Amino acid sequence: MNKEAKFVVCIENSDYPASLEKHKIYQVVSDEAIEDDGELRVIDESGEDYIYPSNYFVAVSLPSVIQESVLRAA
Repeated sequence: MNKEAKFVVCIENSDYPASLEKHKIYQVVSDEAIEDDGELRVIDESGEDYIYPSNYFVAVSLPSVIQESVLRAA
């Protein structure tokens, strides 16, 4: 499994209710260029990665067993 995987929890979805679910864990795709601009690339409900405002999320640290489960479900 990818030990470098980053995860966030959605805390706001008012502009993207079909793409993001509040309180759901999402995997972040590293993209330093947009992160400097206050955005994150997240694998959303479509299964694809899209750019969203970073203030819609809070970073979380997951135990490895949960990380593996989330990555398998993706």
